[in-house]
Amino acid sequence: MNNLGSLERAIMEVLWDSPVPLLVRELQGVLNDGGGRPLAYTTVQTVAERLVRKGLLSRTTDRKAFRYSASRSRGEHVTAVMLEALAESQDRAPVLSCFAQSVELDDALRLLEELARRTGGHRHPGGPGWVPPPSS
Repeated sequence: MNNLGSLERAIMEVLWDSPVPLLVRELQGVLNDGGGRPLAYTTVQTVAERLVRKGLLSRTTDRKAFRYSASRSRGEHVTAVMLEALAESQDRAPVLSCFAQSVELDDALRLLEELARRTGGHRHPGGPGWVPPPSS
C-alpha cells in the first residue's frame, strides 16, 4: 500500500478483516496478538488518528472513546493506489502495456472481461477491430 508505514498497513489490514469497527484497545489487542514488540495504547491511537486525517479510516463515538473502521474496502484502496500511480505517468500507453504484459494470465483474462463489460464489447474508435456501437 502506497505511502503507508508498517504500523499503518497493519492497522488497515486488521480493520479490513474486521466485520465491525474497533476501539483502540481492541485494535491494540489484535495487533499485539500478532507477536513482536507489544504496542502501547497511545501509539495505536496516534497512528489510527493519522489514518483518519489521511482519509483511510473513519471513526464513530462510542461513549468516551472512538470506534475505527476503514473508509473504503481493501479493493477500493488498491484501485486508488493503482490509479494514482498511473496518473503520475505522462504517457500512459507504455505503462498500461507493461502492466498488461506483467500480470498473470488469469488476471489478464479477468481484466479483459471487465473491460469488455464496461465498453459493451466495443473497441477503441478507429483502432483495430473497432465496431461502432449499435444505433438506438
